[in-house]
Amino acid sequence: MARSRPRVWLVAACAAVLLWASVAQLVAVGRLLLQFGPAGDADPSPPPSVLPPPRIYKSNGYLKISCNGGLNQMRSEICDMVAVARLLNLTMVVPELDKRSFWADQSNFGDIFDVRHFIDSLRDEVHIIKQLPERLGPSDSDIIEMPPVSWPDEKYYLHQILPLFSKYSAIHFNKTDARLANNGISTELQLLRCRVNFHALKFTPQIEGLGNKLVHKLRAKGSFVALHLRYEMDMLAFSGCNHGLSLEEAEELKKMRYAYPWWRDKEIDSQAKRSQGLCPLTPEETSLVLKALGFQKDSLIYIAAGEIYGGDRRLEPLRSAFPKLVRKEMLLDSEVLRQFQNHSSQMAALDFIVSTASDVFIPTFDGNMAKLVEGHRRFLGFRRSVVLDRRKLVELLDLYTNKTISWDNFASSVQEAHKSRVAQPSCRRKLENRPKEEDYFYANPHECLVNSSLCS
Repeated sequence: MARSRPRVWLVAACAAVLLWASVAQLVAVGRLLLQFGPAGDADPSPPPSVLPPPRIYKSNGYLKISCNGGLNQMRSEICDMVAVARLLNLTMVVPELDKRSFWADQSNFGDIFDVRHFIDSLRDEVHIIKQLPERLGPSDSDIIEMPPVSWPDEKYYLHQILPLFSKYSAIHFNKTDARLANNGISTELQLLRCRVNFHALKFTPQIEGLGNKLVHKLRAKGSFVALHLRYEMDMLAFSGCNHGLSLEEAEELKKMRYAYPWWRDKEIDSQAKRSQGLCPLTPEETSLVLKALGFQKDSLIYIAAGEIYGGDRRLEPLRSAFPKLVRKEMLLDSEVLRQFQNHSSQMAALDFIVSTASDVFIPTFDGNMAKLVEGHRRFLGFRRSVVLDRRKLVELLDLYTNKTISWDNFASSVQEAHKSRVAQPSCRRKLENRPKEEDYFYANPHECLVNSSLCS
């Protein structure tokens, strides 16, 4: 009996640890649900208007960040960097947005997001200021400029970055894309990433108002599909996908790819990429897929995208199949939209609002907007999002266009392939040392959803 006591004690201790971990996670998730309402609600409760009390902590220094990429990539970067600032007990400066990328958008953070709401809503986690103190100028030796490594965990920031503040007062991260891992991050920080994404990053009243106006106009016509038709010039040039293009168009895109040095891949095998499902569907391919999935000719479809490469000529097959095809330019007065023109991120914000509110969301490529919208729709009660299996679709499309299979065979095969491709409660797929290939945190932030206990 005496010998069995240590074993009993060990079992009891392990059980206590597991129980403590479970309770800690439930408490953390509960805090998020109290703030935003459960993900199963179609219309989550608005956050309380009373500001949270400020968190009192000794700041280790200042964190300045310069985001890179389009709107939705920058959105995820901001969420990551708030989590990093909280982890390291830093004072964060309102983020700088990318003004040097292909889109040449000169929007500032305050042109897209509500700055005061961003600062106030996170005051119980991180102290955020609008700019660095004047004593820390651009050329100050007290500031170090650097990019963090890609996909790091908390240990990297604690062991590699935090010690730098013993020498410098501020760190300027000049690149912030994919600078925090999808998995292996504490539940507390994962929940903070969600809090920033779903609450703190609120669009300006101007953008919010116009986006809601678009939704109301569409709702007045009935249910609608938001189609993220990622067939813009930059996407095709960057990916090297030229299926269905003329030789002249393919050459134009190739020249563009060589003109931008930060697009590393120059010579790309378009056919190989397409067969691997790594190319966006063309408008013609999209029309066939939508018909095969059962969408009727009178379906109202909103194109959530920038300017389609090839314009109306390229859109003709899709418009012919679905005459009720609309864009924001068709629903809003040109004078109203004029203030947003030449500001691609502000235009993308309007598409984001419509896409999260649509009855069905379908992206033709799994880029940053597709993933961020999918994650938002999961949080808003798992609204229907169809994640296309492009690799399978390319195979079926080629068989159909080559007349190897009939329309009925094609349609039934497409439907069969997408039975389980509708976003639903699930755990992220983790791949050891392959972060680019595993499920993206922001597409399925399961720690912040009602199914979180299933994924612990």
